[in-house]
Amino acid sequence: MKSDLEIAQQATPKPIEEIAALIGLAREELVPYGRYIAKVPIHTLDRLQKSPEGKLILVTAMTPTSKGEGKTTNTIGLGQALTRIGKKTMIAIREPSLGPCMGLKGGAAGGGYSQVLPMEEINLHFTGDIHAVSIAHNLLAAVTDNHLHQRNEPEIDARRVVWKRAMDMNDRSLRSIVVGLEGSGVNGVMREDGFEITAASEIMAILCLARDMTDLKRRIASVIVGYDRSRKVVTAGDIGAEGAMAALLKNAIHPNLVQSIEGTPVLVHGGPFANIAHGCNTLIATRMAMRLGDYTVTEAGFGADLGAEKFFDITCRAGSLSPSAVILVATRRAWALHGTENILKHVENVRQFGLPVIVSVNRFADDSATDLRDIASQCREAGVEAAITDFRESGGKGGLDLAERTAVLCESSSDFRPLYPLESPIEEKVATIAKKIYGAARVDITTRAAREIRQISDLGYASLPVCIAKTPASLTDDPKISGRPRDFSITVTGARVSAGAGFVVVYTGSIMTMPGLPKQPAALSIDVDAQGNISGLF
Repeated sequence: MKSDLEIAQQATPKPIEEIAALIGLAREELVPYGRYIAKVPIHTLDRLQKSPEGKLILVTAMTPTSKGEGKTTNTIGLGQALTRIGKKTMIAIREPSLGPCMGLKGGAAGGGYSQVLPMEEINLHFTGDIHAVSIAHNLLAAVTDNHLHQRNEPEIDARRVVWKRAMDMNDRSLRSIVVGLEGSGVNGVMREDGFEITAASEIMAILCLARDMTDLKRRIASVIVGYDRSRKVVTAGDIGAEGAMAALLKNAIHPNLVQSIEGTPVLVHGGPFANIAHGCNTLIATRMAMRLGDYTVTEAGFGADLGAEKFFDITCRAGSLSPSAVILVATRRAWALHGTENILKHVENVRQFGLPVIVSVNRFADDSATDLRDIASQCREAGVEAAITDFRESGGKGGLDLAERTAVLCESSSDFRPLYPLESPIEEKVATIAKKIYGAARVDITTRAAREIRQISDLGYASLPVCIAKTPASLTDDPKISGRPRDFSITVTGARVSAGAGFVVVYTGSIMTMPGLPKQPAALSIDVDAQGNISGLF
Protein backbone atom coordinates (compact mmCIF):
# COMPACT_ATOMS: atom_id res chain seq x y z
CA MET A 1 0.00 0.00 0.00
CA LYS A 2 1.38 3.38 -1.00
CA SER A 3 1.96 6.00 1.67
CA ASP A 4 0.16 9.35 1.63
CA LEU A 5 3.40 11.04 0.62
CA GLU A 6 4.05 8.62 -2.26
CA ILE A 7 0.52 9.13 -3.59
CA ALA A 8 0.85 12.90 -3.32
CA GLN A 9 4.26 12.96 -5.03
CA GLN A 10 2.96 10.84 -7.94
CA ALA A 11 -0.10 13.03 -8.50
CA THR A 12 -0.24 15.63 -11.28
CA PRO A 13 -1.93 18.76 -9.95
CA LYS A 14 -3.44 21.34 -12.26
CA PRO A 15 -2.15 24.93 -12.40
CA ILE A 16 -3.96 26.93 -9.73
CA GLU A 17 -5.46 29.26 -12.35
CA GLU A 18 -7.41 26.29 -13.76
CA ILE A 19 -8.78 25.42 -10.31
CA ALA A 20 -9.77 29.05 -9.78
CA ALA A 21 -11.57 29.15 -13.12
CA LEU A 22 -13.75 26.20 -12.07
CA ILE A 23 -15.30 28.36 -9.36
CA GLY A 24 -15.44 31.62 -11.26
CA LEU A 25 -12.31 33.31 -9.91
CA ALA A 26 -10.37 35.40 -12.42
CA ARG A 27 -6.58 35.33 -12.68
CA GLU A 28 -6.51 38.92 -11.38
CA GLU A 29 -8.21 37.74 -8.17
CA LEU A 30 -5.30 35.45 -7.27
CA VAL A 31 -2.00 36.11 -5.54
CA PRO A 32 0.06 33.08 -6.68
CA TYR A 33 2.50 31.26 -4.40
CA GLY A 34 4.16 29.15 -7.08
CA ARG A 35 2.16 27.08 -9.62
CA TYR A 36 -0.26 25.26 -7.31
CA ILE A 37 -1.05 27.65 -4.44
CA ALA A 38 -2.65 31.07 -4.46
CA LYS A 39 -4.14 33.45 -1.95
CA VAL A 40 -7.57 34.85 -2.69
CA PRO A 41 -7.73 38.45 -1.43
CA ILE A 42 -10.42 39.02 1.16
CA HIS A 43 -11.99 41.85 -0.83
CA THR A 44 -13.12 39.18 -3.35
CA LEU A 45 -15.94 38.59 -0.88
CA ASP A 46 -17.36 42.00 -1.79
CA ARG A 47 -17.92 40.85 -5.38
CA LEU A 48 -19.26 37.49 -4.25
CA GLN A 49 -22.02 39.03 -2.12
CA LYS A 50 -24.22 38.95 -5.21
CA SER A 51 -23.89 35.14 -5.37
CA PRO A 52 -26.24 32.98 -3.29
CA GLU A 53 -24.85 31.03 -0.35
CA GLY A 54 -24.49 27.29 -0.88
CA LYS A 55 -25.23 24.50 1.56
CA LEU A 56 -22.82 24.07 4.49
CA ILE A 57 -21.87 20.52 5.55
CA LEU A 58 -19.86 19.89 8.73
CA VAL A 59 -17.71 16.77 9.18
CA THR A 60 -17.14 15.71 12.79
CA ALA A 61 -16.42 12.40 14.53
CA MET A 62 -16.96 10.00 17.40
CA THR A 63 -14.41 10.12 20.24
CA PRO A 64 -11.13 9.44 18.43
CA THR A 65 -8.12 7.28 19.19
CA SER A 66 -4.70 8.90 19.51
CA LYS A 67 -4.01 8.33 15.79
CA GLY A 68 -7.15 10.10 14.52
CA GLU A 69 -10.02 8.60 12.56
CA GLY A 70 -9.56 10.18 9.11
CA LYS A 71 -11.87 13.14 9.55
CA THR A 72 -9.90 15.33 7.13
CA THR A 73 -9.72 12.42 4.68
CA ASN A 74 -13.52 12.13 4.89
CA THR A 75 -13.94 15.89 4.42
CA ILE A 76 -11.84 15.90 1.27
CA GLY A 77 -13.23 12.60 0.05
CA LEU A 78 -16.83 13.76 0.46
CA GLY A 79 -16.02 16.96 -1.41
CA GLN A 80 -14.60 14.87 -4.25
CA ALA A 81 -17.61 12.53 -4.19
CA LEU A 82 -20.05 15.45 -4.38
CA THR A 83 -18.07 16.78 -7.34
CA ARG A 84 -18.32 13.35 -9.01
CA ILE A 85 -22.13 13.37 -8.75
CA GLY A 86 -22.25 16.76 -10.45
CA LYS A 87 -22.36 19.16 -7.50
CA LYS A 88 -20.35 22.38 -7.57
CA THR A 89 -18.38 21.80 -4.39
CA MET A 90 -15.87 23.65 -2.23
CA ILE A 91 -13.86 22.26 0.65
CA ALA A 92 -12.71 24.45 3.57
CA ILE A 93 -10.25 23.02 6.11
CA ARG A 94 -7.62 24.11 8.62
CA GLU A 95 -3.90 24.53 8.06
CA PRO A 96 -1.80 21.81 9.74
CA SER A 97 0.25 22.77 12.79
CA LEU A 98 3.90 21.74 12.78
CA GLY A 99 3.47 20.45 16.34
CA PRO A 100 1.43 17.36 15.39
CA CYS A 101 3.29 17.01 12.06
CA MET A 102 6.54 16.55 13.98
CA GLY A 103 4.86 14.84 16.92
CA LEU A 104 2.48 11.88 17.02
CA LYS A 105 -0.26 12.27 14.41
CA GLY A 106 1.82 13.39 11.45
CA GLY A 107 0.36 15.61 8.74
CA ALA A 108 -3.17 16.89 8.45
CA ALA A 109 -3.80 17.27 4.73
CA GLY A 110 -6.01 14.21 4.36
CA GLY A 111 -4.84 10.80 3.27
CA GLY A 112 -4.31 8.51 0.29
CA TYR A 113 -6.47 9.51 -2.67
CA SER A 114 -8.41 12.02 -0.59
CA GLN A 115 -5.84 14.64 0.28
CA VAL A 116 -4.94 18.18 -0.66
CA LEU A 117 -1.99 19.16 -2.82
CA PRO A 118 0.83 20.11 -2.65
CA MET A 119 0.92 17.92 0.46
CA GLU A 120 4.51 18.68 1.57
CA GLU A 121 4.12 22.45 1.43
CA ILE A 122 0.74 22.42 3.18
CA ASN A 123 2.06 20.23 6.01
CA LEU A 124 5.23 22.26 6.47
CA HIS A 125 5.49 26.05 6.02
CA PHE A 126 2.74 26.54 3.39
CA THR A 127 2.22 30.29 2.81
CA GLY A 128 3.56 31.33 6.19
CA ASP A 129 0.20 32.08 7.83
CA ILE A 130 0.93 30.20 11.05
CA HIS A 131 4.36 31.81 11.30
CA ALA A 132 2.73 35.22 10.91
CA VAL A 133 0.37 34.39 13.76
CA SER A 134 3.33 33.32 15.92
CA ILE A 135 5.22 36.52 15.20
CA ALA A 136 2.20 38.76 15.80
CA HIS A 137 1.57 36.94 19.08
CA ASN A 138 5.19 37.31 20.17
CA LEU A 139 5.33 40.95 19.12
CA LEU A 140 2.61 41.60 21.69
CA ALA A 141 4.63 39.68 24.29
CA ALA A 142 7.73 41.76 23.50
CA VAL A 143 5.81 45.04 23.58
CA THR A 144 4.21 44.03 26.89
CA ASP A 145 7.57 43.24 28.51
CA ASN A 146 9.07 46.44 27.15
CA HIS A 147 6.07 48.35 28.54
CA LEU A 148 6.88 46.86 31.95
CA HIS A 149 10.60 47.59 31.66
CA GLN A 150 10.07 51.21 30.57
CA ARG A 151 7.37 51.73 33.25
CA ASN A 152 5.03 53.15 30.64
CA GLU A 153 1.41 54.04 31.22
CA PRO A 154 -1.02 52.44 31.73
CA GLU A 155 0.72 50.54 34.51
CA ILE A 156 0.80 46.75 34.28
CA ASP A 157 1.32 44.68 37.42
CA ALA A 158 4.23 42.33 36.60
CA ARG A 159 2.55 39.66 38.73
CA ARG A 160 -0.61 39.85 36.62
CA VAL A 161 0.69 39.60 33.06
CA VAL A 162 -1.47 36.95 31.36
CA TRP A 163 -0.08 37.08 27.81
CA LYS A 164 2.32 34.19 27.19
CA ARG A 165 4.58 33.58 24.22
CA ALA A 166 3.84 31.15 21.37
CA MET A 167 5.57 28.82 18.93
CA ASP A 168 4.28 26.29 16.42
CA MET A 169 5.92 23.25 17.96
CA ASN A 170 5.33 20.74 20.74
CA ASP A 171 7.84 21.63 23.47
CA ARG A 172 6.91 20.73 27.04
CA SER A 173 10.08 22.37 28.40
CA LEU A 174 8.68 25.81 27.53
CA ARG A 175 5.38 25.44 29.39
CA SER A 176 6.77 27.37 32.35
CA ILE A 177 9.78 29.69 32.16
CA VAL A 178 11.26 32.76 33.87
CA VAL A 179 12.11 35.85 31.81
CA GLY A 180 14.21 38.90 32.67
CA LEU A 181 16.99 36.96 34.41
CA GLU A 182 20.36 38.54 35.27
CA GLY A 183 21.59 41.92 34.12
CA SER A 184 20.30 43.86 37.17
CA GLY A 185 17.19 44.93 35.29
CA VAL A 186 18.87 45.49 31.92
CA ASN A 187 17.19 42.34 30.62
CA GLY A 188 13.72 43.45 31.61
CA VAL A 189 11.45 42.72 34.56
CA MET A 190 12.00 39.26 36.02
CA ARG A 191 8.74 37.33 36.11
CA GLU A 192 7.22 33.93 35.46
CA ASP A 193 6.12 33.29 31.88
CA GLY A 194 5.52 30.41 29.49
CA PHE A 195 4.77 29.32 25.93
CA GLU A 196 1.64 27.92 24.33
CA ILE A 197 1.45 26.30 20.92
CA THR A 198 0.43 28.72 18.16
CA ALA A 199 -2.71 26.70 17.46
CA ALA A 200 -3.87 27.66 20.98
CA SER A 201 -3.00 31.34 20.56
CA GLU A 202 -5.79 33.88 20.86
CA ILE A 203 -4.33 35.55 17.76
CA MET A 204 -5.04 32.35 15.83
CA ALA A 205 -8.62 32.36 17.13
CA ILE A 206 -8.97 36.03 16.17
CA LEU A 207 -7.72 35.37 12.64
CA CYS A 208 -10.24 32.53 12.34
CA LEU A 209 -13.24 34.51 13.64
CA ALA A 210 -12.59 37.97 12.14
CA ARG A 211 -14.84 39.10 9.29
CA ASP A 212 -12.33 41.51 7.71
CA MET A 213 -9.23 43.58 8.47
CA THR A 214 -11.18 46.20 10.42
CA ASP A 215 -12.72 43.50 12.60
CA LEU A 216 -9.29 41.85 12.98
CA LYS A 217 -7.77 45.08 14.32
CA ARG A 218 -10.72 45.67 16.64
CA ARG A 219 -10.38 42.18 18.06
CA ILE A 220 -6.60 42.45 18.49
CA ALA A 221 -7.03 45.76 20.33
CA SER A 222 -9.37 43.98 22.77
CA VAL A 223 -6.84 41.30 23.74
CA ILE A 224 -6.08 41.38 27.45
CA VAL A 225 -2.33 41.35 28.18
CA GLY A 226 -2.59 41.85 31.93
CA TYR A 227 -4.02 43.85 34.80
CA ASP A 228 -2.90 46.87 36.80
CA ARG A 229 -2.54 46.87 40.59
CA SER A 230 -6.25 47.60 41.01
CA ARG A 231 -7.04 44.61 38.73
CA LYS A 232 -8.20 46.82 35.91
CA VAL A 233 -7.82 45.29 32.43
CA VAL A 234 -4.89 46.39 30.23
CA THR A 235 -5.32 45.52 26.54
CA ALA A 236 -3.18 45.40 23.42
CA GLY A 237 -4.97 48.57 22.34
CA ASP A 238 -4.03 50.29 25.61
CA ILE A 239 -0.32 49.75 24.90
CA GLY A 240 -0.64 50.56 21.19
CA ALA A 241 0.30 47.19 19.65
CA GLU A 242 -2.72 46.41 17.45
CA GLY A 243 -1.58 48.27 14.32
CA ALA A 244 1.79 46.53 14.00
CA MET A 245 0.24 43.16 14.85
CA ALA A 246 -2.40 43.58 12.15
CA ALA A 247 0.32 44.62 9.70
CA LEU A 248 2.09 41.30 10.33
CA LEU A 249 -1.17 39.53 9.48
CA LYS A 250 -2.02 41.51 6.34
CA ASN A 251 -1.25 38.55 4.06
CA ALA A 252 -2.30 35.82 6.49
CA ILE A 253 -5.88 37.10 6.48
CA HIS A 254 -6.35 36.07 2.83
CA PRO A 255 -7.53 32.44 2.32
CA ASN A 256 -5.26 29.95 0.53
CA LEU A 257 -6.62 28.20 -2.56
CA VAL A 258 -5.30 24.73 -3.40
CA GLN A 259 -6.83 21.54 -4.83
CA SER A 260 -7.64 18.01 -3.82
CA ILE A 261 -5.95 15.11 -5.55
CA GLU A 262 -9.00 14.90 -7.88
CA GLY A 263 -9.03 18.62 -8.61
CA THR A 264 -11.80 19.80 -6.26
CA PRO A 265 -11.08 23.39 -5.10
CA VAL A 266 -10.01 23.67 -1.46
CA LEU A 267 -9.53 26.69 0.81
CA VAL A 268 -6.99 25.89 3.55
CA HIS A 269 -6.89 28.68 6.12
CA GLY A 270 -6.32 29.03 9.87
CA GLY A 271 -5.47 26.28 12.31
CA PRO A 272 -6.76 26.37 15.92
CA PHE A 273 -6.80 23.13 17.91
CA ALA A 274 -10.20 21.91 19.11
CA ASN A 275 -9.17 20.55 22.52
CA ILE A 276 -7.67 23.85 23.72
CA ALA A 277 -9.10 26.29 21.17
CA HIS A 278 -12.24 26.36 18.98
CA GLY A 279 -11.02 24.00 16.26
CA CYS A 280 -12.37 25.42 12.98
CA ASN A 281 -10.86 27.01 9.86
CA THR A 282 -11.34 30.74 9.26
CA LEU A 283 -14.77 32.24 9.01
CA ILE A 284 -13.54 34.23 6.01
CA ALA A 285 -12.66 31.04 4.10
CA THR A 286 -15.96 29.37 4.97
CA ARG A 287 -18.00 32.41 3.91
CA MET A 288 -15.99 32.66 0.68
CA ALA A 289 -16.39 28.94 -0.06
CA MET A 290 -20.16 29.16 0.46
CA ARG A 291 -20.36 31.90 -2.18
CA LEU A 292 -18.12 30.02 -4.63
CA GLY A 293 -19.85 26.63 -4.46
CA ASP A 294 -23.29 25.11 -4.13
CA TYR A 295 -21.96 22.84 -1.39
CA THR A 296 -19.19 23.57 1.11
CA VAL A 297 -17.69 20.72 3.14
CA THR A 298 -15.81 21.80 6.24
CA GLU A 299 -14.61 20.08 9.40
CA ALA A 300 -14.26 20.69 13.11
CA GLY A 301 -11.51 19.14 15.21
CA PHE A 302 -11.74 15.93 17.25
CA GLY A 303 -15.15 14.55 18.30
CA ALA A 304 -18.54 16.23 18.21
CA ASP A 305 -18.15 17.03 21.93
CA LEU A 306 -15.34 19.45 21.10
CA GLY A 307 -14.97 20.84 17.58
CA ALA A 308 -18.59 20.48 16.50
CA GLU A 309 -20.00 22.05 19.67
CA LYS A 310 -17.60 24.97 19.30
CA PHE A 311 -18.37 25.31 15.60
CA PHE A 312 -22.08 25.58 16.38
CA ASP A 313 -21.88 27.72 19.51
CA ILE A 314 -18.94 29.99 18.60
CA THR A 315 -18.18 30.05 14.86
CA CYS A 316 -21.76 29.89 13.60
CA ARG A 317 -22.74 32.66 16.02
CA ALA A 318 -19.82 34.85 14.93
CA GLY A 319 -20.53 34.33 11.23
CA SER A 320 -24.32 33.95 11.24
CA LEU A 321 -23.88 30.52 9.67
CA SER A 322 -26.59 27.88 9.48
CA PRO A 323 -25.31 24.39 8.55
CA SER A 324 -27.51 22.05 6.51
CA ALA A 325 -26.13 18.62 7.46
CA VAL A 326 -23.49 16.86 9.56
CA ILE A 327 -21.32 13.83 8.75
CA LEU A 328 -20.07 11.92 11.80
CA VAL A 329 -16.99 9.79 11.13
CA ALA A 330 -16.68 6.43 12.87
CA THR A 331 -13.95 3.81 12.49
CA ARG A 332 -13.49 0.19 13.48
CA ARG A 333 -10.58 1.00 15.81
CA ALA A 334 -12.45 3.80 17.60
CA TRP A 335 -15.54 1.58 17.76
CA ALA A 336 -13.44 -1.21 19.30
CA LEU A 337 -12.27 1.21 21.99
CA HIS A 338 -15.46 3.19 22.62
CA GLY A 339 -18.37 1.08 21.33
CA THR A 340 -21.54 1.92 19.44
CA GLU A 341 -22.94 3.83 22.42
CA ASN A 342 -20.22 6.42 21.93
CA ILE A 343 -21.23 6.91 18.29
CA LEU A 344 -24.87 7.29 19.28
CA LYS A 345 -23.99 9.85 21.97
CA HIS A 346 -22.26 12.01 19.37
CA VAL A 347 -25.25 11.61 17.05
CA GLU A 348 -27.45 12.76 19.93
CA ASN A 349 -25.13 15.74 20.42
CA VAL A 350 -25.50 16.85 16.81
CA ARG A 351 -29.27 16.46 16.90
CA GLN A 352 -29.47 18.72 19.93
CA PHE A 353 -28.50 21.54 17.57
CA GLY A 354 -31.45 20.71 15.30
CA LEU A 355 -29.35 19.23 12.50
CA PRO A 356 -29.64 15.97 10.50
CA VAL A 357 -26.67 13.60 10.65
CA ILE A 358 -25.24 10.62 8.73
CA VAL A 359 -22.52 8.29 10.05
CA SER A 360 -19.60 7.68 7.70
CA VAL A 361 -18.00 4.35 8.62
CA ASN A 362 -14.48 5.10 7.45
CA ARG A 363 -12.63 2.06 6.12
CA PHE A 364 -8.96 1.48 6.83
CA ALA A 365 -7.08 -1.02 4.64
CA ASP A 366 -6.88 -3.78 7.28
CA ASP A 367 -10.48 -3.48 8.49
CA SER A 368 -12.79 -6.48 8.41
CA ALA A 369 -15.76 -5.96 6.09
CA THR A 370 -17.92 -7.79 8.64
CA ASP A 371 -16.97 -5.32 11.38
CA LEU A 372 -17.77 -2.35 9.15
CA ARG A 373 -21.16 -3.81 8.25
CA ASP A 374 -21.85 -4.45 11.94
CA ILE A 375 -21.11 -0.82 12.83
CA ALA A 376 -23.35 0.49 10.04
CA SER A 377 -26.09 -1.97 10.93
CA GLN A 378 -26.03 -1.01 14.61
CA CYS A 379 -26.32 2.66 13.67
CA ARG A 380 -29.29 1.99 11.38
CA GLU A 381 -30.99 -0.12 14.04
CA ALA A 382 -30.69 2.87 16.37
CA GLY A 383 -32.34 5.13 13.79
CA VAL A 384 -29.21 6.73 12.30
CA GLU A 385 -28.33 6.68 8.60
CA ALA A 386 -24.92 5.16 7.94
CA ALA A 387 -22.72 4.54 4.90
CA ILE A 388 -19.44 2.63 4.61
CA THR A 389 -16.82 4.79 2.91
CA ASP A 390 -13.37 4.10 1.47
CA PHE A 391 -12.06 7.56 0.74
CA ARG A 392 -8.37 6.84 1.38
CA GLU A 393 -7.97 4.02 -1.11
CA SER A 394 -10.66 4.97 -3.64
CA GLY A 395 -10.88 8.75 -3.48
CA GLY A 396 -14.27 10.26 -4.30
CA LYS A 397 -15.48 6.93 -5.74
CA GLY A 398 -15.27 5.50 -2.25
CA GLY A 399 -18.16 7.60 -0.99
CA LEU A 400 -20.67 8.13 -3.81
CA ASP A 401 -23.46 6.63 -1.71
CA LEU A 402 -22.66 9.03 1.14
CA ALA A 403 -22.54 11.94 -1.29
CA GLU A 404 -25.97 11.15 -2.71
CA ARG A 405 -27.47 10.80 0.75
CA THR A 406 -25.79 14.00 1.93
CA ALA A 407 -27.18 15.99 -1.00
CA VAL A 408 -30.67 14.73 -0.17
CA LEU A 409 -30.16 15.49 3.52
CA CYS A 410 -29.15 19.06 2.70
CA GLU A 411 -32.58 19.59 1.17
CA SER A 412 -34.41 18.30 4.26
CA SER A 413 -35.69 20.68 6.88
CA SER A 414 -33.37 21.60 9.73
CA ASP A 415 -33.86 23.79 12.76
CA PHE A 416 -30.35 24.87 13.63
CA ARG A 417 -30.00 26.49 17.04
CA PRO A 418 -27.14 27.06 19.48
CA LEU A 419 -27.12 25.04 22.69
CA TYR A 420 -27.43 27.88 25.19
CA PRO A 421 -28.40 31.57 25.33
CA LEU A 422 -25.52 34.01 25.64
CA GLU A 423 -27.15 35.79 28.55
CA SER A 424 -26.80 32.71 30.78
CA PRO A 425 -24.09 32.93 33.47
CA ILE A 426 -20.74 31.35 32.61
CA GLU A 427 -21.24 28.55 35.15
CA GLU A 428 -24.62 27.72 33.61
CA LYS A 429 -23.19 27.58 30.07
CA VAL A 430 -20.46 25.21 31.24
CA ALA A 431 -23.00 23.02 33.05
CA THR A 432 -25.22 22.91 29.95
CA ILE A 433 -22.36 21.69 27.74
CA ALA A 434 -21.05 19.26 30.36
CA LYS A 435 -24.44 17.68 30.98
CA LYS A 436 -26.02 17.80 27.52
CA ILE A 437 -22.96 17.19 25.34
CA TYR A 438 -20.52 15.21 27.51
CA GLY A 439 -23.24 13.43 29.47
CA ALA A 440 -21.88 14.50 32.89
CA ALA A 441 -24.06 14.29 35.97
CA ARG A 442 -22.46 17.29 37.68
CA VAL A 443 -19.78 19.98 37.37
CA ASP A 444 -17.23 20.60 40.11
CA ILE A 445 -15.60 24.03 40.03
CA THR A 446 -12.38 24.47 41.97
CA THR A 447 -11.94 27.46 44.27
CA ARG A 448 -9.44 29.00 41.88
CA ALA A 449 -11.70 28.51 38.87
CA ALA A 450 -14.68 29.98 40.73
CA ARG A 451 -12.60 33.05 41.58
CA GLU A 452 -11.48 33.45 37.95
CA ILE A 453 -15.02 33.04 36.60
CA ARG A 454 -16.29 35.62 39.09
CA GLN A 455 -13.59 38.09 38.02
CA ILE A 456 -14.40 37.54 34.33
CA SER A 457 -18.09 38.16 35.04
CA ASP A 458 -17.34 41.28 37.11
CA LEU A 459 -15.30 42.66 34.20
CA GLY A 460 -18.35 42.43 31.93
CA TYR A 461 -17.51 39.35 29.84
CA ALA A 462 -20.19 36.98 31.17
CA SER A 463 -22.27 37.21 27.98
CA LEU A 464 -19.57 35.65 25.78
CA PRO A 465 -19.83 32.01 24.61
CA VAL A 466 -17.57 29.50 26.36
CA CYS A 467 -14.76 27.48 24.77
CA ILE A 468 -14.11 24.46 26.97
CA ALA A 469 -10.59 23.02 26.94
CA LYS A 470 -10.92 19.27 27.48
CA THR A 471 -9.19 16.04 26.53
CA PRO A 472 -10.33 14.73 23.11
CA ALA A 473 -9.75 11.12 24.19
CA SER A 474 -12.88 10.82 26.32
CA LEU A 475 -16.31 12.35 26.81
CA THR A 476 -15.10 12.99 30.39
CA ASP A 477 -12.11 15.10 31.45
CA ASP A 478 -10.11 11.89 32.08
CA PRO A 479 -8.44 10.58 28.88
CA LYS A 480 -8.37 7.04 30.26
CA ILE A 481 -12.17 6.68 30.40
CA SER A 482 -13.53 5.29 27.14
CA GLY A 483 -17.00 4.56 25.74
CA ARG A 484 -20.09 6.45 26.84
CA PRO A 485 -19.60 6.89 30.59
CA ARG A 486 -22.45 7.97 32.87
CA ASP A 487 -22.76 9.48 36.34
CA PHE A 488 -19.40 11.27 36.17
CA SER A 489 -18.32 14.78 37.04
CA ILE A 490 -16.42 17.38 35.04
CA THR A 491 -13.87 19.35 37.05
CA VAL A 492 -13.34 22.98 36.03
CA THR A 493 -9.77 23.93 36.97
CA GLY A 494 -9.49 27.45 35.56
CA ALA A 495 -10.87 30.12 33.26
CA ARG A 496 -9.62 33.10 31.29
CA VAL A 497 -11.25 35.49 28.92
CA SER A 498 -10.15 35.74 25.29
CA ALA A 499 -11.75 39.13 24.80
CA GLY A 500 -10.42 39.57 21.27
CA ALA A 501 -11.56 36.17 20.11
CA GLY A 502 -14.87 36.77 21.82
CA PHE A 503 -15.14 33.77 24.13
CA VAL A 504 -14.28 32.59 27.63
CA VAL A 505 -11.83 29.68 27.79
CA VAL A 506 -12.74 27.21 30.55
CA TYR A 507 -10.14 24.59 31.47
CA THR A 508 -11.07 21.11 32.66
CA GLY A 509 -8.98 18.32 34.08
CA SER A 510 -5.25 18.64 33.41
CA ILE A 511 -5.47 20.09 29.89
CA MET A 512 -2.38 22.08 28.80
CA THR A 513 -1.90 24.68 26.08
CA MET A 514 1.59 23.42 25.11
CA PRO A 515 1.76 19.74 24.07
CA GLY A 516 4.89 17.61 24.36
CA LEU A 517 6.53 15.28 21.86
CA PRO A 518 6.09 11.48 22.19
CA LYS A 519 8.97 9.08 22.84
CA GLN A 520 9.38 8.52 19.09
CA PRO A 521 8.26 11.75 17.40
CA ALA A 522 7.38 11.72 13.71
CA ALA A 523 10.19 14.22 13.14
CA LEU A 524 12.76 11.44 13.55
CA SER A 525 11.46 9.77 10.37
CA ILE A 526 11.44 12.87 8.17
CA ASP A 527 14.33 13.61 5.80
CA VAL A 528 15.14 15.47 2.58
CA ASP A 529 17.58 14.43 -0.15
CA ALA A 530 20.04 16.49 -2.18
CA GLN A 531 17.35 17.27 -4.76
CA GLY A 532 14.95 18.56 -2.10
CA ASN A 533 12.64 15.51 -2.13
CA ILE A 534 11.04 14.93 1.27
CA SER A 535 10.55 11.49 2.78
CA GLY A 536 8.94 10.21 5.96
CA LEU A 537 6.18 12.82 6.11
CA PHE A 538 2.81 11.20 6.76
